[in-house]
Amino acid sequence: MKESKNQHSTKVSWEALTYFNFYHFLISFLFVSLFWIGQLPEPLGEYDSQLFGITAHIYLFISIAAQLLVRLKSPPYVLQVGTSVFIDIIIITIMMYASAGLNSGFGMLLVIAVAGGSLLSSGKTGILYAAVTTIMVLGHEAYMHLQQIGVTPNYTHAGFLGITFFATAIISHALAKRVEVSEALAEERADDLEKLAILNEHIVQRLQSGIVVLDDSFSVVLVNESARQLLGIDADSTFSTLSEISAELDLRAREWLELTGRHSTIIKLGNENLDIQASFTRIKLERKFEVLIFLEDMSTIRQRAQHLKLASLGRLTASIAHEIRNPLGAISHAGQLLFESESISDENRRLTTIISDQSKRVNNIIENVMSISRREKATPTVVKLDEFLEKFSQELRTRHQLQADDVQIIVKTTNIYVNMDPSQLHQVLWNLSENGIRYSKNSPLLVIYCDIVKATQRPYIDIIDCGSGMEKNVEEQLFEPFFTTSAGGSGLGLYIARELCEANQATLNLHSNTESGCCFRIYFSHHEKQHTII
Repeated sequence: MKESKNQHSTKVSWEALTYFNFYHFLISFLFVSLFWIGQLPEPLGEYDSQLFGITAHIYLFISIAAQLLVRLKSPPYVLQVGTSVFIDIIIITIMMYASAGLNSGFGMLLVIAVAGGSLLSSGKTGILYAAVTTIMVLGHEAYMHLQQIGVTPNYTHAGFLGITFFATAIISHALAKRVEVSEALAEERADDLEKLAILNEHIVQRLQSGIVVLDDSFSVVLVNESARQLLGIDADSTFSTLSEISAELDLRAREWLELTGRHSTIIKLGNENLDIQASFTRIKLERKFEVLIFLEDMSTIRQRAQHLKLASLGRLTASIAHEIRNPLGAISHAGQLLFESESISDENRRLTTIISDQSKRVNNIIENVMSISRREKATPTVVKLDEFLEKFSQELRTRHQLQADDVQIIVKTTNIYVNMDPSQLHQVLWNLSENGIRYSKNSPLLVIYCDIVKATQRPYIDIIDCGSGMEKNVEEQLFEPFFTTSAGGSGLGLYIARELCEANQATLNLHSNTESGCCFRIYFSHHEKQHTII
């Protein structure tokens, strides 16, 4: 940062010296041109026109050489400035002598030389230039007086001109200091702005929300890391327009801009069934505008809503537990007493069996609902899926007394790591696997497939059964609580499984439903650990 500031300051100084030397070139070129066409106005060259012409040619040659040295930046800047000013003072003094003294008006050119040198030099060097110039002017007048060349010396004019030189040097030095202070302040402000811009960029890139910035022609200005993960964009990929990233997102943004679409909408990305909430905002600039798009993973939003829902459900179940379980226990106990009575008929004994079974079912429903409200907050840990699935399949075969070929585990990508509560992951897989085994008709009864989505690097698990699929109306209500197609089911299994996934920033959905079976897919949040392809 500091080096760039010094480089900038040096560049400005060399440019200023270039303009100063160009001024010398213009003046000398004008004098040479007037000399050759014989149109030198009085009193230029009045006393010695030949000396004036030679000096003008030397002045032109030196100004051209000075410009070349500035381009080469050698010798150093300070030496070039000092040499240029001193040569300027000497040559103008000689031309003033050739033009019959101070009355020629060359004193003003000396004022410009002193002012230029003071502005281009650091410290109080300008005072030295003023002193040297004053000595040269007074020396010129003394020489003319001693030589008695016919021109009356004007010491008063020379004295006032010397005062002008010093005043010019002092004022130029003050202006130069003010310019330096202003430039230092501007550089400091630029440094602060640059740091602030870097900080803002770092914050934007690290935000959990995805951010896409578009200009007024819908060209992509910025896409942060979260947006790249949500949209499945590689870190090295570049895009010029929004349609190249997502045609649907581009369509929704244009509809919103034309006031025919919503400010906030939900889009589904490809075949991943990943729901993303897109919110659009317009940023007004001077003569144009930019569009700011916020992208949120719906699983995160659902997780926040779930905490509120579970809090309400907890208060509800706490009140109904006391109101229902006590009467239910009395009904169940009464039915058991009737069943054990010796005077009851076989037909009534069958009715008491129905009372007992249904009481147990109601009690099971209450237990499931209360388990949701009592469930502790998810504590995700890093889980290696291939090892976890191997242990899970062994437990599943043992519990249901299955053959090795009845449950197949296919891990397409090894070393997949996910963030999820292991006990809750086990509960979700157990529920889905038992449903798959229950409805499967062919071998294998269950296939558990594990891989990652290459575009987004999101791991997933497929639980595939070999049943006959499900009807459309069943599919539409699949994850609703208390909906079941089993006579003894509570209708809370898939609902709880989805809730557990959302509590861990994962998503559970029905990936496919065909006549040869169903596939439930669990999408996990992106994890930074390395995946190894088999």
